Amino acid sequence: MSTKLFVGSLPWSVDDELLKETFQSHGKVISAKVVKDRETGRSRGFGFVEMEDSTDAKNAIEALNESELKGRNIVVNEAKSRN
Repeated sequence: MSTKLFVGSLPWSVDDELLKETFQSHGKVISAKVVKDRETGRSRGFGFVEMEDSTDAKNAIEALNESELKGRNIVVNEAKSRN
């Protein structure tokens, strides 16, 4: 079953492809999306990564949470549902 991860504190220069590449070394990535501002099209500094396997997602959280990406320490945790 797939697991969706929240990735925060992203540098403005990170795009969908770099986000995907960052997580691929920890397992199969289904999708990676940096959230952009509707008005300006600029990154809002966070995104979501969906990983195919929940074990890989947990490993990615452990490995990447508080790690450095392009000069900033990113936050990675399991995304909460929108209920």
